Parts: sequence; C-alpha cells; structure tokens
Amino acid sequence: MSLTRRNALALGSAAFVVTLVPLHAFAASEKTMAVIKAFSGGAAVIDGGIDLTTPEIAENGNTVPVQFSAPGAKRVMILADGNPTPGVGTFNFGALGDASGSIRIRLAGTQDVVAIAEMADGSYVQVAKTVKVTIGGCGG
Repeated sequence: MSLTRRNALALGSAAFVVTLVPLHAFAASEKTMAVIKAFSGGAAVIDGGIDLTTPEIAENGNTVPVQFSAPGAKRVMILADGNPTPGVGTFNFGALGDASGSIRIRLAGTQDVVAIAEMADGSYVQVAKTVKVTIGGCGG
C-alpha cells in the first residue's frame, strides 16, 4: 500500500477522532464525581450494598427503566454518567418502610447508570451498571 494524500488525510482524521473520544468520556466522569462528592459531603464511598436493575440494552434512550433496592438507606441518588446533567433523581426515605424505587430515565447514549445511597449509619455505598443505548434520548 502506498501512502497517498487521501490515505494520509484519512489516517490523520481517524487519529484525531480517537484522541477526542476519551477526553469527552473523562469529562462526563468528572461531572459525575463532583455530583457524588456533593451528595456524600466528601465522605468515602464503597462499592456494593445496592441492588440496581437496568436493561442490558435499551433500544430507545428516551425511556430506560431503572429499579433499585437499598435496605437500610436514608437517601438514594440515581446518576447517568454520560448525560449532560448526570443527576437524574434523588429518593428520600423515612425511618420506616422499604428503601426501594423505580424510575424511567433518559440516556444520551451508551453509558453507566450509577446508584449511590446514604445508609442509616452515615456510610455511603454505590453500584454502577452499563446500559447500551441504540437510539439516544438526549438529542442523539
């Protein structure tokens, strides 16, 4: 294969696109980390303690069902890591009752859905699941 001007432009364009994709993903993750830090007040967050149910593949990002159960939680926040605004919803629970809920959320594309809970003892737990979206719901 000889390197023609057309091939050089194609390789250069592909390299440029590949370098931009990780920067966008990193920026979305930074937004999510800032929201988690604000929710937890900067406290350490450990993995586990929440049952999160999401579809593996969502054909349409406009209405993606999400269910969670966090026994012993006072508050639960649902985040969509790749959305322009990651915070989707916060659920507050009283002393009595089951700390579980469900919501339909809008996803811009394939991304992680994160649930973070403040437990009754003041600790914070989180879990994340990846949802593959075939048609984006936030303008995609």
